Amino acid sequence: MSDDALRLLRQDPRLAGLADFPFDFSLARAEYGHVEPVRLASGGPLEIVAGDSAGGSYFVCGDGSVLYADSEGGAGVIGSDVDRALEVVVGLPGWRDCLRLSPADGAEKILARVAEVEDEMREDFDLDADRATLRAALGFPERSAVELVGMLHAALLRTEPDFLLLNAEEGGAYDLIGPPPPPLWEPVLAAGRADLAALRADDGAVWEAVAEDAVRRRLALRAAQFDRAEGDLELLRRLLRYETRSSMTDELRLAAVLVGLHGRAEDLPLLDEVRRTDFDTGCGLSEIPRPGADPEELRRWARETDDLLFGTDPSDEPLYTWTDLALDQGLTTLALVALIRRFDEIELDQSQLRREDDSSRLDTSELEVLAEDFERLGAPWQALRARRLHSALR
Repeated sequence: MSDDALRLLRQDPRLAGLADFPFDFSLARAEYGHVEPVRLASGGPLEIVAGDSAGGSYFVCGDGSVLYADSEGGAGVIGSDVDRALEVVVGLPGWRDCLRLSPADGAEKILARVAEVEDEMREDFDLDADRATLRAALGFPERSAVELVGMLHAALLRTEPDFLLLNAEEGGAYDLIGPPPPPLWEPVLAAGRADLAALRADDGAVWEAVAEDAVRRRLALRAAQFDRAEGDLELLRRLLRYETRSSMTDELRLAAVLVGLHGRAEDLPLLDEVRRTDFDTGCGLSEIPRPGADPEELRRWARETDDLLFGTDPSDEPLYTWTDLALDQGLTTLALVALIRRFDEIELDQSQLRREDDSSRLDTSELEVLAEDFERLGAPWQALRARRLHSALR
């Protein structure tokens, strides 16, 4: 973490003035604060160090990362520390107009867009000379626009979950000014995918660990749900036996379905044994064909249940599948951010709660679920938001 450049700006009014104009990084504006009270969803510290002419603010977070927030409800990390953020601001003064660029766009497109933005700026001031002066004074290397766009893009991708900015009074989240994060299921399922690969390699240590860990079993089964391989049958049989230790779970039903999809007569006794584990499994798996049934009947049950409850696309899974699995792994900030985003969606568009059987009425039960999850996460203000809306709609 480095803030040498910020220290130099604070010590030298001439350099501070140059950073302010033409690079729109004004130390003086920090004393006025942001346009509204804000805080991080993760609860970490925020220190405003500069502002811009459009009402935006530059904040330094607890780990030194610089979070920029505009005046219209957008925010994003632009550097891993103040020096890296200032390198972007000085080297790419039109960075706000380059937020949708990424290294994948290629050098030609990046350079064309940057040139377009900077040519307009050159009409008002000597951009190149000012940039060279400030770069030299702050000890910054000369980086190409392509490299700077890459730095900015990488920083923006770090915004969620740790640096989600909230309106401190109303609780709503700021929009991302950069690219969207990966879908929630990717980080949640990462450990399960790794375990599945190890189980396929018949790693004895991993098998023992998964057998004893309910969360790892659930994640491995979810990974198998979305990465199905013909050679997994024996692996699935073992996971199915292990999962009976948790009694009736969604993942136990999933394991039974994945085994049943192979349509093997020899699996009917195993499935019957699993069903008879206890009262709950007997009720939850009551529709599985009994031993002696036609294997095609087993396959038909598995297909119908798979189509109804599971499937092969993780994006089709309910949000709460992934937030629950995130919480089970201790990924609390990741879960919290996803739930805040979901509540904000509902608050802005309450038609999302319309009942499928009667579009003139709302089903507010999801708000109760959200409130309970926020309480579990230690976010009472968010729970209060959900309960207030629930009460208003009722």
